[in-house]
Amino acid sequence: MKKIVLIGMPNTGKSTLLNRLTGANAKVGNWPGLTVSLLSARLLVGDQMAQLIDLPGIYDLSGYSEDEKVVTIYLETQKPDLILFMMNASQVDRQLNLLSQVTAQGIPVVMVMNMADEASALGITIQADVLSQNLGLPICVLSAKYGQGIEQLQKRMREGLKAEAPQALSPLEVEAAFKVSVLVPAQASHQLTERIDKFLLHPWFGLPIFFAVMLLLFEGVFAIGKPLQDGMTWLFTTIRTEALEPLLSGLPALAQGLLLDGLYNGISTVASFVPLIILFFLFLGIVEDTGYLSRAAFLMDALMSKFGMDGRSFVMLLMGFGCNVPALLGTRVIRSKGLRYLTMLTIPFSLCSARLQVFVLFIAAMFTLEQAPWVLFSLYLISILMAMLTSLIFKKQYVNIDAFVLEIPPYRLPTLRQMVLKGWQEVRHFLSRTTRFIMLGVLLIWVLTNFPQGVAAGSLETWAGQLSHWMSPLLKPLGINEQLTLALVFGFVAKEVVIGALAVIYGHEGQALIDAIVHNMDWISAYSFMLFALIYTPCVSTIATIRNETKSWTFTALSVAWPLCVAWLVSFGFYQTAMFIQRSLAQ
Repeated sequence: MKKIVLIGMPNTGKSTLLNRLTGANAKVGNWPGLTVSLLSARLLVGDQMAQLIDLPGIYDLSGYSEDEKVVTIYLETQKPDLILFMMNASQVDRQLNLLSQVTAQGIPVVMVMNMADEASALGITIQADVLSQNLGLPICVLSAKYGQGIEQLQKRMREGLKAEAPQALSPLEVEAAFKVSVLVPAQASHQLTERIDKFLLHPWFGLPIFFAVMLLLFEGVFAIGKPLQDGMTWLFTTIRTEALEPLLSGLPALAQGLLLDGLYNGISTVASFVPLIILFFLFLGIVEDTGYLSRAAFLMDALMSKFGMDGRSFVMLLMGFGCNVPALLGTRVIRSKGLRYLTMLTIPFSLCSARLQVFVLFIAAMFTLEQAPWVLFSLYLISILMAMLTSLIFKKQYVNIDAFVLEIPPYRLPTLRQMVLKGWQEVRHFLSRTTRFIMLGVLLIWVLTNFPQGVAAGSLETWAGQLSHWMSPLLKPLGINEQLTLALVFGFVAKEVVIGALAVIYGHEGQALIDAIVHNMDWISAYSFMLFALIYTPCVSTIATIRNETKSWTFTALSVAWPLCVAWLVSFGFYQTAMFIQRSLAQ
């Protein structure tokens, strides 16, 4: 199968083009000889099937960052059949040296000048035929965002797979070719972007505005998502009572319990929160695609530097809100080993999507609709504060010696297609990962809560009850009961399992599970539990990624032990203080 690779600087639209060409069917896969996962998809080019691979965005093929090494090693070991060199058509001057390096690889090249819509808005004129002749390269001018020029690109790709490698071009030759064929007005600028940035990047008001935007995001998630969640809960309850229970009534009681109280309760409880997860990723994707998250990193750089990190570290923390694993992999762009390790130590504090569904359940159970966004916002704020505290404590051990370079794109309005595809990719990844862990986790939890035979399911005499009773003295001072203790044990494997565990432990799903939670604790215990679940030991996937990236068991052990200790101290401090205040007010 032919291999086509996308190469270009960050913010040139490689991922957007990949989604446009493949319909967001790209999958993450490992490549021989590389310690990194790359996004790839199969694509029909002419009459033959090809694989399109999105390589990390880079600035220089001779650079020393991990991403630059990944691209260099890939080109050397995998020998792709065609390179699609992506350029931002509105900022060509900064990309010429990389183009020169790409032409020297001995691989056929098609130059893709993306974001033609932005270039046109700035008054930039691209004489594609003249430029192609001067460079000796096939050129396609397009807008991946709006799908303009895609048919021409597919033609160029068919031709490129049959073409010879181009003659290597020096940086001076590339620069000379662009000077006579790309006409840039003297006053070309993103005036709207500059006006908005004067307000959003204000040295005093920039950060408060950012946190206000995030709070509004949470408000929108709950305002729109809660009715949808209630509808999903009703649907799954109806399916159980009207269809599944009559269908399985002939099975032995043990089998009914496994299928209904175990698998169905666990999976349906998680599934009922999917609308909220979808909305969260959708809204966060809008904020990201507009270019605002990059500016948040810029705003945070001065503050982060006081804690031994920089704006890139904050970007990785934001990535961790989706999933800690890709955020950890993203630290490869940081050249300084000390800064990279420090960032990796803080990322597991990010409130990932798996934790999000747990908190949504407890917030919906224990707090009003008006209180809910503020409670969730406080958890996100605490996750960042814990990361900052960790960085402050360990910054002298892991010193940053790298300069901060960040690509700040102009503001862009994402298309509906972009938002849907991005949201679907995130949710698909979340569900595929969730389903595997929940199936195994729920089965294991059901066994522990129903065996040995002859004892009441979920009682202290079961294996689960014995385990939670043994751990209870450690977590009781935090207001965490034995049922929640057991859920936390399974949350160590994957945070997605916690809700399924609770559904099995309490023997309820949907609204009945929420009622059981309300009956067994107050809001102080619930918030203490959420604090502990937010901070304590990362999941197995995160731990494995840290070990693979650092090759250090010592650092991996630190990344497990440190959050666990901090979680206990924070939850203990909150619970005991809140209970003291409550008792004082009651007197």
